[in-house]
Amino acid sequence: MMEQNQKSLRKQVAAYEKSNLRASIWQLINTLVPFFLLWMLAYQSLSLSYILTLGISVIAAGFLVRTFIIFHDCCHHSFLKNRKANMILGTITGILTFFPYHQWQHEHSVHHATSSNLDKRGTGDIWVLTVEEYLAASTWERLKYRLYRNPLVMFGLGPIYVFLLKNRFNRKCVRFNERMNTYITNVGILMISTILCLMLGWKQFLFVQAPIFFISGSLGIWLFYVQHTFEDSYFEEDTHWEYVRAAVEGSSFYKLPKILQWLTGNIGYHHVHHLSPRVPNYKLEQAHNHTLPLQNVPTITLATSLSSLKFRLWDEQAKKFVGFKEVKVLVKKQKEYLRPEKA
Repeated sequence: MMEQNQKSLRKQVAAYEKSNLRASIWQLINTLVPFFLLWMLAYQSLSLSYILTLGISVIAAGFLVRTFIIFHDCCHHSFLKNRKANMILGTITGILTFFPYHQWQHEHSVHHATSSNLDKRGTGDIWVLTVEEYLAASTWERLKYRLYRNPLVMFGLGPIYVFLLKNRFNRKCVRFNERMNTYITNVGILMISTILCLMLGWKQFLFVQAPIFFISGSLGIWLFYVQHTFEDSYFEEDTHWEYVRAAVEGSSFYKLPKILQWLTGNIGYHHVHHLSPRVPNYKLEQAHNHTLPLQNVPTITLATSLSSLKFRLWDEQAKKFVGFKEVKVLVKKQKEYLRPEKA
């Protein structure tokens, strides 16, 4: 993509970066109010049927994902015009979603600055090995990687590890503001949980909160995974890496049914978001529809996105994701080559 075209594309999308206070407030209302009502409805349903409770929890989890998108926009200072207001609202929604504002803001900013850069992996992204790295790895390293990329681990244990455990601790050598924000988030989570346990009973609290937490967490990881893991994605070494190409070719357009698009805060327009993180979520679709070059970006649907589960390694030669089965032959050949010849 020529440098002039890149600048033109970024300029076109930049026109949608300004947030709208009325739209932001309305999104807060139509997200948080239904979430709290559904949470209480799930609690009330415990006396009728836990199957009903689980059904309500699924819907509530969708609204918690939508809450996370608001938190996510606040981290980019795109939801509200005032930076301090974004920080305050981001901290509150971070407590609801179990994410410390400043900590995740840092990691996610690094993700945006290094997405699809093979030489700058490791912060705020999903662990991706190239075929060459996998073949050169030890047996133990391969085993760890295979476990990490296993759907049961990534979408099952992942939410528990990341949201419940990892997010409770600060990074090393962090600034005072980030450290204190993590403490505030942890105290906020503890206070709300304690109050609800005392009011409703700890078992009842867990019966409602646990499925909402787990389902929303799994959905969140799935969205992040599928938006950067598709067959003909974009990865380059630092010397050849380009920000705009990483955005429009390394981030997918996840075309979801309208109700799911609404619940996920339009984050399926991930190519637009990576191209310009300052575009608020409620303007992503508009930016996509009115920017002609974005009409030809990699597009995946709910059905075709399931194929991404088989993509485990990045093939630098073929410039695409491949599965473990496709490198199995290479591993076998490597072992035969390294095997000592019989005397």
